[in-house]
Amino acid sequence: MQEIPGENGAVPRRKVAVVGTGLVGSSFAYALMIRGIASELVLIDTNAKKAVGEMMDFNHGLSFVRPMRISAGGYADLAGSSVVVIAAGASQRPGETRLDLLSRNAAIFRSIIPEVVRHNPNGIILIATNPVDILTSISLTESHLPPSRVIGSGTILDTSRFRFLLSQYYGVDARSVHAYIVGEHGDSEIPLWSLASIGGVRLQEFAPLRNKTYDQQQMDRLFVSVRDAAYEIIRRKGSTSYAIGLGLLSIVEAILGDHRTVLSVSTLMTGQYGVRDICLSLPCVVGANGVEEVLTLNLSPLEEEGFRNSAQKLASTLASLPR
Repeated sequence: MQEIPGENGAVPRRKVAVVGTGLVGSSFAYALMIRGIASELVLIDTNAKKAVGEMMDFNHGLSFVRPMRISAGGYADLAGSSVVVIAAGASQRPGETRLDLLSRNAAIFRSIIPEVVRHNPNGIILIATNPVDILTSISLTESHLPPSRVIGSGTILDTSRFRFLLSQYYGVDARSVHAYIVGEHGDSEIPLWSLASIGGVRLQEFAPLRNKTYDQQQMDRLFVSVRDAAYEIIRRKGSTSYAIGLGLLSIVEAILGDHRTVLSVSTLMTGQYGVRDICLSLPCVVGANGVEEVLTLNLSPLEEEGFRNSAQKLASTLASLPR
């Protein structure tokens, strides 16, 4: 991380850049501005007028938040960024799966990633655009960076949706729910029921404490609501943006603060559960160096099989993509 002078010597220069100022990129940038964890924010978009307009709007609110420098520019302005968040690309249409987006967004990323690395070779790249797992794999190939420094937002949003719906069902704070969605950010994702808990208590044992009977069929219906949430939101309002913006913020905050937070992000598999050479999500330790450790969990046989099937689906799709 670059240093800038302060009154008591050097302090970290927490510069973050966003490529793509659509709803997701702007939602993340707004959340970053409010949280006040960055000293500098750069906005980049092929629609330069849009980026400048967002910059102006953000700057007009700086008297309400912690000081930071917000600018709009081009790829050259990425230099010195600790994290570059890429939210550019075509958006998901109603009725369209995330994988349907692939052919439209792969070409976009093959033009973006080399420019990002050329101007900011030492930063971490965080991918938000869907289909995020395949685009993370493409970005890793195109960037020639270590896998730890190319991260996809993965199932961080699915995991948050999962925890929220479980919290609603059991009547507790979502922050007390510990449960993960792994695999693809999409239709083949897997809920880890075997490890789900509330306050350290397995769901099967927690349910009676809330005068409920644990019903796996009901839990499976709850998971369907998690898996299909994006389709429902897109059908109603056209896109998702706020929750993923906050999810991206949690990843960037873990990097800038070197928090070593466990987050379900997409990263390169190197043999976990027999999966290699494709990016998808498992809980990972995220800190200043990016993905610092991929956690291998004690999954049930059915969950392991689902994870491998999810990986195979993604690998087959990536292999079929024309160069």
